[in-house]
Amino acid sequence: MILSTTFEVHGRTVAQHLGLVRGNVVRSRFIGRDIVAGLRMIVGGEIHEYTKLLAESREQAMDRMVEQAEGLGADAIVGVRLETTDAGQGQATEVLAYGTAVKLA
Repeated sequence: MILSTTFEVHGRTVAQHLGLVRGNVVRSRFIGRDIVAGLRMIVGGEIHEYTKLLAESREQAMDRMVEQAEGLGADAIVGVRLETTDAGQGQATEVLAYGTAVKLA
């Protein structure tokens, strides 16, 4: 599956738009990670625990988006975007991946 943040695939022609595809995941924080992250916030620097959590969430959301596009018979997803929002009063984070599924000529 070809993924593109632009609305075209270099060197290929979009033959058909199949529609919006998306994948999302909502992850809650873990108290153990929060304790370690809280300590890191005091001394400053990157909070590796949250970086890893968000990276895993982005990959899972993108995998779900690709799975939906494959179900439509798509060759590519163009206009790919990622959004992250707080959910559950700041106790969880949602990651949404979305784009347009297309068939290429």
